[in-house]
Amino acid sequence: MHGYGPTPQQQTTSRPSPATLATVRVILVAVTVLSCGLLGWVAMLRLAIVTRRPRDWFLLAVVIVLNVALFAFILATPDDPDEMSDAAALLMLLWIVALLAGVITYYLYVDIRHYSSLRSPAPYTAPGHPAPVPYQQHPAQQQHRSHHQPQRPPQHQPQRPQPNPYTEPTPPPTPTPAPRRLDQVRAELDELSDYLRKENREGEGR
Repeated sequence: MHGYGPTPQQQTTSRPSPATLATVRVILVAVTVLSCGLLGWVAMLRLAIVTRRPRDWFLLAVVIVLNVALFAFILATPDDPDEMSDAAALLMLLWIVALLAGVITYYLYVDIRHYSSLRSPAPYTAPGHPAPVPYQQHPAQQQHRSHHQPQRPPQHQPQRPQPNPYTEPTPPPTPTPAPRRLDQVRAELDELSDYLRKENREGEGR
């Protein structure tokens, strides 16, 4: 079992500088043209080594066979151009032009496309594990969850009555005298009248 550790980084293919790529392409195209297509297999060999695709290796074998056949056809023709028939000259010319056009066009197209794809590398994924796909919930699952999720009634906060600024404030009611106070005053008056009567009686008795 492997413990937790740093994720291994993806091995990125080193991409040469644009000047180096342009120089290599010019040299291989010039070699193919100057050799009349007989060295076209050199460009195809480099392309197969760079891309490492079975199709490019197969095309390299086809170009080698065509080059060998062209070289054998040239050796079979007479050395004197006047002794060469028009059909043989036309066939050799078409052979060379088709070989040059096919090799140069295919080499430049695949080589430029290959190095352009190296500019944006794909995100790293561990071997044996597919790339992560963003999870998208199915609409039926969303509807199912919405049915099972309890609906909470909206909570209403009690609103306090707002005072009306246009109404005049009413003064507080004045407290009325308690009935006990009246009874006390009456009792005092009765005592005072009794005291006065008593004084009057004592004065008349003297």
